[in-house]
Amino acid sequence: MEQLIQTPLSDWNRRHGAKMVPFAGFDMPVQYTSILAEHEQTRKKAAVFDICHMGEFYLSGQGAAKALSTALTHDLDTLAPGKCRYGFLLNEAGGVIDDLIIYCLGPDHYMLVVNGSRIAMDFETIKSRLPAGLSLVDASPDTAKIDLQGPLAFDVLRDRVPGDFSGLKYFNFAFTEFQGVKLMVSRTGYTGELGYELFLPAAAAEALWEALVADPRVAPAGLGARDTLRLEMGYPLYGQDLDEEHTPAEAGYGWLLTSPADYVGKGKAATVRQKLLALEIPGRRSARHGDAVLDKAGKTVGVVTSASFAPSLGHAVALAYVDAPAAEAKEFRVQAARTELPATKRALPFYRDATARKNVAG
Repeated sequence: MEQLIQTPLSDWNRRHGAKMVPFAGFDMPVQYTSILAEHEQTRKKAAVFDICHMGEFYLSGQGAAKALSTALTHDLDTLAPGKCRYGFLLNEAGGVIDDLIIYCLGPDHYMLVVNGSRIAMDFETIKSRLPAGLSLVDASPDTAKIDLQGPLAFDVLRDRVPGDFSGLKYFNFAFTEFQGVKLMVSRTGYTGELGYELFLPAAAAEALWEALVADPRVAPAGLGARDTLRLEMGYPLYGQDLDEEHTPAEAGYGWLLTSPADYVGKGKAATVRQKLLALEIPGRRSARHGDAVLDKAGKTVGVVTSASFAPSLGHAVALAYVDAPAAEAKEFRVQAARTELPATKRALPFYRDATARKNVAG
């Protein structure tokens, strides 16, 4: 039997009846009440997510910025202290080892937030690309991460966490204290809604979680709702929509490849053999990961990577890699179990009423 890693909130989750599942080797809550209710809670009010399985590395030392620029795709020349940026760790062929966010804590001082399933791989890969003399520390076991997401997220943060975050812009972060421990508040998220990612010592995670869920505007949400929310926005999930066989450009992120540094995989990162398409499927029946995508002639031209019924839209949606020439078409069919589903190519995001990029005050 697989020995699952417990997060700082695993005991709280079990005590409060969460349905627990293995995810990336961790014991994680897939839902507390229902996926639909938690999805709606996030879109209309505010929800908290246990994201403690994510990894956190700290890099520091003279020349850290220059060295890190050659290891990752992020343009660190334009990343000032207090700001964070999304990007990729690539292999030599331009394939995505992981997608991650880099936080600039100060000159030559960074925090990297990586996917839980890739902690060991990322740490060893990045370490192998850095020169001697730099300090790279895996702080994942000692760090908790809680996401507060939804249109009322700022109101909850203002009332439950010390500090003034009214001027915090999208993909910026600031520090405060919560019950005597250092707390990083990052205005980011994976739902498309106004939201904050909260980092603090693992030992203090339950106290912060309790303070947030005590607010009547807040309810906990699990991985199930997190998946439907991110898919409505078209946000990729590593291991499904991103992998070592596809480049950032194939996943639709070629526009992020602006770094002037000669990073690993740069020569291949813009290669496009397939394109990750957004597909709208009428009705409630969803495709599944691995289903074949067919063109009008019935030829297999791609494969579904992520799919779900989209609660905010009332119909199913999917992401799928489709061969580049065939990706120019608008209409497809998905070979689901015992039937074919019509699918129409759409622009992302599927859901367009999210609030993430709006000013807090506006």
